[in-house]
Amino acid sequence: MLKEGRRVRLAVDLRLAGEVVPAGGPAAETGTGAGFLALAAGVGGTVERVTDEDRPPGPEVREYERLKSLLDDFGHQMPPASRRQLEEQVTALEPAWTAHLERKLRTTVRVRFDNGFVLDDAPGDLFAPA
Repeated sequence: MLKEGRRVRLAVDLRLAGEVVPAGGPAAETGTGAGFLALAAGVGGTVERVTDEDRPPGPEVREYERLKSLLDDFGHQMPPASRRQLEEQVTALEPAWTAHLERKLRTTVRVRFDNGFVLDDAPGDLFAPA
């Protein structure tokens, strides 16, 4: 749905608050407030960049990958009892692995609105096709 060059509209009302930082310049002093900016749902713009970020796997997922690799590479050489124990460990970690595969990627976008404002690193689910 979100692709560079596509038209989108803001799906929700946004209230942006934070510090003023000049583009390409040094960061503003800490505590320098800029007030807030409100953008209404329905404001249109164009997607300039889409970034899909894979969330890092948890410890159970990393352990599953390690044990599954060990089983696949060396399982045929293991004594039957050791192989059976390893298979049981892999089976016990499969729900965490399945959940990891089903988890959606985090998508962020940079959108240039028709009014000239640019919203960068915004969650992709804030936008709908125009």
